Amino acid sequence: MPHHALEITLTRPLSAAELRHAAQAWPLAANHNATRLMALAGAKTPERAAHRLRRRLTARLPIDVITTHYPDAHGQVLLNLAFPPAVHTALTRDARHAGLTPERYVREALQRTLATHADRETGRLDHAVHHLLAHTTPAQLLSAVGHALTRPLEGPTP
Repeated sequence: MPHHALEITLTRPLSAAELRHAAQAWPLAANHNATRLMALAGAKTPERAAHRLRRRLTARLPIDVITTHYPDAHGQVLLNLAFPPAVHTALTRDARHAGLTPERYVREALQRTLATHADRETGRLDHAVHHLLAHTTPAQLLSAVGHALTRPLEGPTP
């Protein structure tokens, strides 16, 4: 049976005691602030692995999303979401109204949102580059970019 690497995103950081308690049910590796966990799950498909993991850990962890850690052959990552009953009902209704399955409805909504975000980011970067080019020479800009790329990354500036 194949094993699947799964990432669990939590709704809040875990305490050390909560992490130990969850690790009694399933071996887990936590990131530095215990907001994301990694697990290996054996199952025939990634969907079954994520379902098994969620079933085993839901009572022990504040799970937000479970995803496959590696994209599949088509570059897709599986998202395993558990919606509250009212949200699930509304989602099912809206999907039916659109003539789609709930899974397809969520997939298309996510793809639209990601495309919109990518377009906004492209526009923001384009504007920033044009602003830079209006106030500096290409040589100065190239030098500054080279200098920035050789320094360690810092957090975003507010």
